Amino acid sequence: MIINTVGQISRAEKDAYISYLEGKHNRKLKSLNITVDGDYVDLDYEFVQVPFERIRRITGYLVGTMDNWNNAKSYEEKDRVKHGMVDCGCSNEIGRI
Repeated sequence: MIINTVGQISRAEKDAYISYLEGKHNRKLKSLNITVDGDYVDLDYEFVQVPFERIRRITGYLVGTMDNWNNAKSYEEKDRVKHGMVDCGCSNEIGRI
């Protein structure tokens, strides 16, 4: 973790801010910038990215990837009608097809 400090602050205060932010958001800090201005403290922080798997509903199934699908199910997905957004050309509005 990267900690940058502008102004005077004790190690105990730094640890308290780290503990507070990580506890409040239930995530690990990647970086923390602490700016002390008199009685005011400004915290600028960034969290470590949390990996996630995208889940989609395809042909009636909730799936992350189609890697384990057999050929029949893959062709079913390929042949399905895909709905999306198109520009209808009418006054900057986007219409559904």
